[in-house]
Amino acid sequence: MKILVVDDHALVRAGLCQVLQGLSPQETTEVFEAADCTRAFVLAAAHPDLDLVLLDYHLPDMNGLAALAIFGERHPELPVVILSGSANPSIAQRVLAQGAAGFVTKSGLSDELLHALRQVLRGEVYSPLEFRSAHQAAPACAEIKAPVFTPRQQEVLQLLLGGCSNRDISEQLSLSDETVKNHVSSILRGFGVKTRTQAALEAGRWGYDKSAPVTSR
Repeated sequence: MKILVVDDHALVRAGLCQVLQGLSPQETTEVFEAADCTRAFVLAAAHPDLDLVLLDYHLPDMNGLAALAIFGERHPELPVVILSGSANPSIAQRVLAQGAAGFVTKSGLSDELLHALRQVLRGEVYSPLEFRSAHQAAPACAEIKAPVFTPRQQEVLQLLLGGCSNRDISEQLSLSDETVKNHVSSILRGFGVKTRTQAALEAGRWGYDKSAPVTSR
């Protein structure tokens, strides 16, 4: 497992690196560190198989919303969890609405952080309990048509909902990495979203079941 930690405080990065080693007892966690967004974007480009980004909201060269938008544009399949020093409901709602896979406060316990990240790695969205009711409330929409996908795109979607990375999908369906990326992009467009996390939420609204079996062709 590969995780990118973006925080301008070296001690915070060191502490997070230590905590993240407890994320998966069955799998080694490799952590990359960046002190600013410029370095983070370079590392993300150099490691397309990243599983997760843990991004501080307050960084010297860019705030979390701006950085989140760039990650979403360049790496739509990559879940990004925002880490903030303040438990601000407004910030939490804004980053989640923009496609963050989670919002975690630095004042929380290590076990809470690990619980949140495991949830995100399963393809779900995490937010602190006190923020969830506001985030989950959505305006009513009328006459919205269900997205239509090809059989192959539906297979990719099922694996995506099961928490599979692009690499996993490529191996299971015997497709090239580029083909998988194209299918994922088509799925995002079909749902009218920018990230895999948002796609998973929309899929749930339309009744897609992540436990449904997928048979490769």
